[in-house]
Amino acid sequence: MPDIKESLLREMAAYFGQDTKRINHAQRVTGYAEELWQQEGGDYPIVIGAAVLHDIGIHEAEKKYHSTAGKFQEIEGPPIARPILERLGFTPAQVEEICTIIAHHHSPGKIATRNFAILYDADWLVNLKDEYDIRDKEKLGHIIERVFLTASGKILARKIYLVADNANA
Repeated sequence: MPDIKESLLREMAAYFGQDTKRINHAQRVTGYAEELWQQEGGDYPIVIGAAVLHDIGIHEAEKKYHSTAGKFQEIEGPPIARPILERLGFTPAQVEEICTIIAHHHSPGKIATRNFAILYDADWLVNLKDEYDIRDKEKLGHIIERVFLTASGKILARKIYLVADNANA
């Protein structure tokens, strides 16, 4: 699978079209997923496939349910991701695992794989500032310990959000 990440990013960007917010989010999550994968291990094609495509169902969720809620993204994402992954040459087993991660990416505990944990933490590294008041550093430290699944994710979250000079991540 030569240039898997670039191929996935091109497909995702083509799907999202002019929606730079979603494209930028997927790119940021993918960058963090790669960083965490280097520390945590896991299966690179699975981690990158899930990172790039984790929110691919958001437009369909908005259309069908008038909501971007995670539970609707989880429903709508796999049917969109599957043909993209198949077209790019992912094996059936890889397609299934990536689609399973996408189908649960807002539901920790339903999947307990390293690949899932890396994607989950990468997504939180981007979303934490939008979900919690990051000014209360003590409370944020407890949230990081509770929410993040990997040791590397916790370390990186503390580095990004709890270091005083880097609070605008």
